[in-house]
Amino acid sequence: MNKLNIVILAAGKGTRMHSDTPKVLHKIGAKPILAHVIDCAKKLDASRIIVVYGYGGAEVRAAINDEKVIWVNQEHQNGTGHAVQQAIAHLEADAKTLILLGDVPLVDADACKKLVDLAATQMAILSFHKTDPTGYGRILRDPSGSVTAIVEHKDASVEQRAIAEVNTGIMALPNVHLIPWLAQLNNDNAQGEFYLTDIVKIAAQQGVAVVAEITDDEWSVTGINSKQDLAKIERIYQTRIAQKLLEQGVTLKDSARIDVRGTLKCGRDVEIDVNCVFEGDVSLGDNVKIASNCVIKNAHIAAGTLIAAFTHIEDVQIGEDCHIGPYARLRPGTVLAAQAHVGNFVELKNSQVDKGSKINHLSYVGDTTVGKNVNIGAGTITCNYDGVNKYRTIIEDDVFIGSDTQLVAPITIGQGATIAAGSTITRDAPANQLTFCRAKEQKSIAAWKRPSKLTK
Repeated sequence: MNKLNIVILAAGKGTRMHSDTPKVLHKIGAKPILAHVIDCAKKLDASRIIVVYGYGGAEVRAAINDEKVIWVNQEHQNGTGHAVQQAIAHLEADAKTLILLGDVPLVDADACKKLVDLAATQMAILSFHKTDPTGYGRILRDPSGSVTAIVEHKDASVEQRAIAEVNTGIMALPNVHLIPWLAQLNNDNAQGEFYLTDIVKIAAQQGVAVVAEITDDEWSVTGINSKQDLAKIERIYQTRIAQKLLEQGVTLKDSARIDVRGTLKCGRDVEIDVNCVFEGDVSLGDNVKIASNCVIKNAHIAAGTLIAAFTHIEDVQIGEDCHIGPYARLRPGTVLAAQAHVGNFVELKNSQVDKGSKINHLSYVGDTTVGKNVNIGAGTITCNYDGVNKYRTIIEDDVFIGSDTQLVAPITIGQGATIAAGSTITRDAPANQLTFCRAKEQKSIAAWKRPSKLTK
């Protein structure tokens, strides 16, 4: 029996979240809670992953949109047992089933695999010891230590409520047992619901062994039911990422003040200061240094580059030994070659900057190709937008652009050209010449009309 089916219970509304968003779509590390659980399931080589959804169903399916998932609707939420009953048609008779919970984002794949291995012929449940077990189902054992039942808190006696070993809701068992046992469930309990945990008692009554695997990692089995829970789990999640980075040799000035909302790959001798946020897919080469309060999203930053404080980077490729910031903003489509400098209060958008070029102060460079060894002075603007259409600026190698210059695209500045400070350049500037444009008087054109959208 090597086949594995995984059923993820994700139908609840999450009333205590006080939100219109389905509980399982709230995010940990910028990813929906349910997506974390599905990622765990994918690590277990399951033949089928079945998600039982309910509240906000269309929204949940649209947000996850995973072709490997079989979706089953629990139209009326009548308990965990009822939820699994909805999935019966998709369970393989010759497989084992692992039950996971859609609101437990830190679920551990290794613990799940161990549970599945234990469930070859018996039922295996995951439990843990809780200092204050209020609200949890208690694990009941006979004098020999064998599990005989799980009793929910509302149905437990005073003596049973004193038990510290509690149910996580995660279990595994052969479908040859699970499928008929689901048909035997009833809702004769304090909540009037069909409890999945009642199958433990059925197993014991039918002589099928039930083993409880105790985990010491409480966070890996902790569900999210409120915004307080969400905040706690987010911090645990970030702490664990930080710990892994430290183990890899990354220097974190304060491991409690970093947020990774995606994936972060680091080379050797990387240093990250406080309050940095990494989103999407980010890779940092050897000896990269990120100063404080930076936000970096979907970026590759090559070896030796320094990102100064308060810099924002999104969808950008940065070459080796560059210096960026402070207070710089690099927007999507920007590519910097090696040894480029982008200084304070400089914004780049959809621009390519070649080796050794510098844009050090208070400039906007958009839709621009910058050659090698170019110097762009403070206050320079590439005027790429006429109010309707966008155009491109070409600045060839070894150009010097003086301060407070406007380059009105489409335009090409030839190799080795110098543009005098304070110029507004509207025509191509020839190579290796000084070009300047300074009007002596202000003029207005009465008949001028704004350009219209070009037809494609």
